[in-house]
Amino acid sequence: MDQRDYERIEREIAILKKLRHKNIIQLYETIKSKRNIYLIMEYVDGKDLFEYISRKKRLDEATASNFYLQLVSAIEYIHKIGVVHRDIKPENILLDKYHENITLVDFGLSNTYVHGNTIKTACGSPCYASPEVPI
Repeated sequence: MDQRDYERIEREIAILKKLRHKNIIQLYETIKSKRNIYLIMEYVDGKDLFEYISRKKRLDEATASNFYLQLVSAIEYIHKIGVVHRDIKPENILLDKYHENITLVDFGLSNTYVHGNTIKTACGSPCYASPEVPI
C-alpha cells in the first residue's frame, strides 16, 4: 500500500468515527496490525438497492418515498457536519432484511469540506458520471 492509499483509508476512518445516524453505516472499532487495518462495522442483513431494484423492476411510490426520505436525512446530516460522500449510488445503499430501511455505506471517496470552498479532487463512479465529466 502506498502513502496515498494509506492517507485515503485514514481519512475514511476519521470520517466514519464522526458519523452517528440511523441511516449511515456505523464504525465500531478499528484494529491495526503491521500489515492490515481491520474495520469492525455494523452488519446490514439485506441486499443493496441496485440488486433490489433490478429484481423488482420498479418500486411503488410509498417504498421509493420511504427510501428517498431516509437518504435525504442521511445526506443532510453529513453535510451539516462538513462531510461529503461523493459516491452515492444504488450499490452504496444497503437495505435491511425487511426492505424497509436503508443504510448509506462506502465512505472511501468521502471528504470533509468548509462551506463556500470547493473540493478539487475528482471522484465517483464513471458509470454514474454525467456526460460532460471527463473520465
